Amino acid sequence: MPGWKRETQINKNKSTWFKLLWMVPAGLVLLALMVLVARFLRELPAVQSFMQQYPGTSALPGNAPVGFPAWLGWQHFLNFFFLLLIIRSGWVIHAGSARGFWTPRARRARGPFPAREQGARLSLGIWWHLSLDVLWIVNGLVFFVLLFATGQWMRLVPLRWDVFPNAISVAIQYASLEWPLESGWVNYNGLQLIAYFMTVFIAAPLALITGLRTSPAGLRITRFPISVPVARKLHFYVMVWFAAFTFVHVVLVFATGALNNLNHMYAGRNDDNWVGFWIFALSMVIAIVAWIAATPFTIRFLASLSGKVTR
Repeated sequence: MPGWKRETQINKNKSTWFKLLWMVPAGLVLLALMVLVARFLRELPAVQSFMQQYPGTSALPGNAPVGFPAWLGWQHFLNFFFLLLIIRSGWVIHAGSARGFWTPRARRARGPFPAREQGARLSLGIWWHLSLDVLWIVNGLVFFVLLFATGQWMRLVPLRWDVFPNAISVAIQYASLEWPLESGWVNYNGLQLIAYFMTVFIAAPLALITGLRTSPAGLRITRFPISVPVARKLHFYVMVWFAAFTFVHVVLVFATGALNNLNHMYAGRNDDNWVGFWIFALSMVIAIVAWIAATPFTIRFLASLSGKVTR
């Protein structure tokens, strides 16, 4: 790459990072405003009456299971592990192409969208992403089978209309920093239930559908209900959802009783000893090692992209 082009790219990267830095104080200001508004709302008599009527949880059927079976702990780890590497590999692919965006600037950068963007030979980065997708899908199929075979689905699907006002009540409680009582071992609150339902039954299938559409085989499907550019954009948004969900999920796990929550997810027990924490710590070591081990693949893929651009 010529020196002037390299310098231009460096300046663009600095400008991008400078813009991102402004998001940090802006986000803190928005969070502070959210807390103030939520605390103001909690002082209103009508809101207090609403929260008394809808404290946060909706009743489950009498035959709903209680607790977390061992298979759910393994599924939780495997899903996180595969999803972490999928997001990593997917971001590398996305960063190497402007075709994931609909902005005028992106349209000028990419030009007309080609009918056949990828040939028979796939790059290492795409193979990496697709291979992880297959493992994630297999794990997901096992999860769905066990979910419905054991009745655990009743804990993830809104079965009563009062889930939604309960979710609003919980959102106000979280935002005001006076959080609701946690009873995840027995029943999720309304906001948790909706978030889990959207992740498991909407985001995950949408990731599969849009991923198939943007894959080499998907490009050859002529009767697919959405176009490739739309599928790419939706696929990116699904990735953002998974990343945001994971971040908020982890924060709340540690903020609402870390030992108890980690025992639920990793040890299948309802107490506050350190068993779940150490299993969680081991799983994080495995994830970090896998992340580091994947670095050569990332570098090699970026190098291949750079070679294609300069030729």
